Amino acid sequence: MRGTIDERNRTEGATLYLVATPIGNLSDISERAKKVLSEVDFVAAEDTRNSAKLLSLYGIRRELVSYHEHNKAQSGQKILARLLSGESCALITDAGMPAVSDPGEDMVRLCAEAGVRVSVIPGCCAAVSALSLSALSTRSFVFEGFLPVGKGERTEKLGKIKGERRTIIFYEAPHRLQKTLSDLAEVFGTERRVSLCRELTKINEEVIRTTLGDAVSLYKEREPRGEYVLVLEGADEAGLPEEESTEVATLLSLTPEEHVAEYERRGMRRMDAIKAAARDRGMTKSELYKLLIE
Repeated sequence: MRGTIDERNRTEGATLYLVATPIGNLSDISERAKKVLSEVDFVAAEDTRNSAKLLSLYGIRRELVSYHEHNKAQSGQKILARLLSGESCALITDAGMPAVSDPGEDMVRLCAEAGVRVSVIPGCCAAVSALSLSALSTRSFVFEGFLPVGKGERTEKLGKIKGERRTIIFYEAPHRLQKTLSDLAEVFGTERRVSLCRELTKINEEVIRTTLGDAVSLYKEREPRGEYVLVLEGADEAGLPEEESTEVATLLSLTPEEHVAEYERRGMRRMDAIKAAARDRGMTKSELYKLLIE
């Protein structure tokens, strides 16, 4: 049995390893992660300075190359070339799971298109950790990551997910938290429940379970500190506000084409309008699309 385990954990060439790193508590790294980081030919990191300190704490010395949002096109091709030549690479992010709300997504896609093997070394993920702590429904959820910063894009995004029935997970930086909470309260209503999870696994870990309205009030008096994960109650759990229920009933009284046209009149692109109308009608987008073209 031991031989089988060792064989399974062997680090191989021509392979990209996605290695999860701690999101706060350095003891959360796995033995397998340390083994892979010690054995690969090089490590691709979002911030090589931070990652050098992290690896040093574990006694790991490996070549570090920079790979982040602003150099991913050029650096990604260089990493891919080395993988194709037979080298192995561990891709890490500053904290958590690479390729989740992270430019590592593009590196994985490059490898998939080139036929390079990708293997995952699982571990910490702030989104899932916060969900488990939220005391909200975990049966079905959607991860939205960081909301767009621009007002137009943000308004469009929130409009699309206004009726989302699953639990919704967002990431947010402290300097944008107050604005984001205000925007969420305006769109989803002040009574919608939310869990604000900050500094997860760190000494100052905190989970605040409240409503959007109370969260807005709290952070008018309190300075946000640390990185936040916001876990927002879905419409199914919250119950649709009476005015929203009336609006949906009105939309359902229209023909499918009129329903889609109304969303387009409000500024949605046609395919987004079809998706929204399908959600209202309890249909899939493809089912509604077939109705429209018949």
